[in-house]
Amino acid sequence: MENSLPRLLTGDVVGQVDATQVPRYAGLGTFARLPFIDEVSDVDVALVGIPFDTGVSYRPGARFGPSHVRESSRLLRPFNPAGSKSPFASQQVADAGDIAANPFHIEEAITQIERGSRELHERAKRLITIGGDHTIALPLLRTMAANHGPISVVHFDAHLDTWDSYFGEDYTHGTPFRRASEEGLIDKEGSMHVGIRGPLYSSKDLDQDKSLGFEIFSSVEFEDIGAQGAIDKIRERVQNRPMYVSIDIDVLDPSHAPGTGTPEAGGLTSRELLKVIRSFGAMNIVGADVVEVAPAYDHAQMTGIAASHVIYDLLSVMAPS
Repeated sequence: MENSLPRLLTGDVVGQVDATQVPRYAGLGTFARLPFIDEVSDVDVALVGIPFDTGVSYRPGARFGPSHVRESSRLLRPFNPAGSKSPFASQQVADAGDIAANPFHIEEAITQIERGSRELHERAKRLITIGGDHTIALPLLRTMAANHGPISVVHFDAHLDTWDSYFGEDYTHGTPFRRASEEGLIDKEGSMHVGIRGPLYSSKDLDQDKSLGFEIFSSVEFEDIGAQGAIDKIRERVQNRPMYVSIDIDVLDPSHAPGTGTPEAGGLTSRELLKVIRSFGAMNIVGADVVEVAPAYDHAQMTGIAASHVIYDLLSVMAPS
């Protein structure tokens, strides 16, 4: 039985299955082989999957992202030398399984995701969500704003995701941050995109994006002034506001993350992205998502491993010092 497997324990915190006692490839595949949420009492951070990709505009398959990222996380170990943190020992992290959403009705799915995330937030202080496509950010931001008021969104992506509609539909993976801005969910003085690149529909896209409350730090700027420049810009923009981190894995160059639905050349390296995330220890992170992992296009778990390490470093900066 999975529940009988030996786990690493630190005080009252239930951690991973002990890899010195049970091989990493054995047992059920929760994220990083952490406990299920029903195996623990108080939860500091809940990891939850949302296997939903009805909002995609190009290559489908992100509905299989949560299970792929979990399977790719088996090698994560309890001590993170980057920052000298033990993210599973200093806080209770648990895998809450998946929020199921209607794949045939996108507005109903959004309602189900919002309801499920609100219920889960009543049990856990913070949520990290594994997508799924980027449509899921809208209901998650509704949940965050209900608890914290308007949120500073730091959005890592190749694309703006502030377009108005596709084929007359308002809710897609290219529109969540426009809808969130229109609904008053984001802090327009403290939100920004990082890693934006690639062709746009029109130069007006940039003007509209600015009016919605976002500042852009492009991949070209990243190349010119580096990760530290991005870190400085984020700190200046967000300050001490409640911050939600939304990471589309296509912010990474396809050489680092081929398994995604809308790849664009000229992206960040995984090392650059991790460096920026590791700078967030002093920021007021209230939640996060990692989305758009599409395993059908992945090779040797490259994208899944990158996503699992992104989540690991998010957990590490959330952990108490």
